[in-house]
Amino acid sequence: MTNVTIDMAYLKRLLLELLDIPSPTGYTDRIVHFAGEELGRLGIPFELTRRGAIRADLKGRTSNPDRALVAHLDTIGAMVRELKPNGRLGVAPIGTWSSRFAEGARVTIFTDTGSLRGTILPLKASGHVYGDEIDTQPVNWDNVEVRVDQPCLSVDNLSELGIHVGDWVAVDPLCEVRPSGYINSRHLDNKAGVAILFAVAKALLENDIQPPLDCHLLFTIAEEVGTGASVALHGDVAEMVSIDTAPLHGGHNLCERGVSVALMDSSGPFDYHLTHRLLELCRKHQILHRRDVFRYYRSDSASAVEAGNDLRTALVCFGVDGTHGYERTHFDSLQATAELIAAYMLSEPVVPRDRVNLGPLNGFPVQPE
Repeated sequence: MTNVTIDMAYLKRLLLELLDIPSPTGYTDRIVHFAGEELGRLGIPFELTRRGAIRADLKGRTSNPDRALVAHLDTIGAMVRELKPNGRLGVAPIGTWSSRFAEGARVTIFTDTGSLRGTILPLKASGHVYGDEIDTQPVNWDNVEVRVDQPCLSVDNLSELGIHVGDWVAVDPLCEVRPSGYINSRHLDNKAGVAILFAVAKALLENDIQPPLDCHLLFTIAEEVGTGASVALHGDVAEMVSIDTAPLHGGHNLCERGVSVALMDSSGPFDYHLTHRLLELCRKHQILHRRDVFRYYRSDSASAVEAGNDLRTALVCFGVDGTHGYERTHFDSLQATAELIAAYMLSEPVVPRDRVNLGPLNGFPVQPE
């Protein structure tokens, strides 16, 4: 255990509030305001980019090299791509997710003037009408549509309601917390990560603990479409740890009650020295953890490097079953992830030489032979 106590009641409350705010990529203004107001309540200074990515600052004992901790505010969702002659809506996905997980979802359609409610259904939604054809219909976005909860039998009816191509569609979270500690909800990716980052910052502030290095808390708004942490960084940041989900299934190291430290995702390996520091902290503080490799996955770390930032990156994850569907995690996993993030924020620089962008060979680390 670390010497920082995480307020899990606060983490839970904040997570439920975050889940209650729709935030598909591109429709994130409300949740940006919420995050900014919460940073203000905690007394953490922050700035926004033009589109709303947030960089908050926890002052350390030294200012170089800096650290960044990243979680994304945006979620998967959909967008209206067609007003259909039958009075329903064709939609396209925002982010990468299967229409299989959209079937049956309750949704909000955000128009230019207000919002409407509806349900995503397969085109052949009734066995009483189509018989066994409902089981053979292909799974893709061309085979689902949104049924709007208004009298709609034509394109004109939809237009009269103010619905247009390009309107955002947000999927309800359907959150349920169980006495066993499990939480089932859509959009735990990555609102649970956001709640973890806030809870760690609150713990440090309330205990008057100053980290050894300046720590920047980044809340990005476009991770689900691949560009999240391409903004809001600056040249002094030498180490960046993303907080996100660890997808659980038989091909991965299962860790739904602990924290996963990823060694690689689809964008390539994470930094050797930074990931091994995180593993060392898990062992030192007796945090339940696993190493993992994700084949079909990328995070804010990839977008930061692809934007040209020369920094060490790592990925720390809470375990989630059914990612980008109806997700489930356990509060033990959220706590373990928070404890690792706190321990990391209180650790010394991974490579002191990183305070310079370009320098001599002296001080450059060496991997084991």
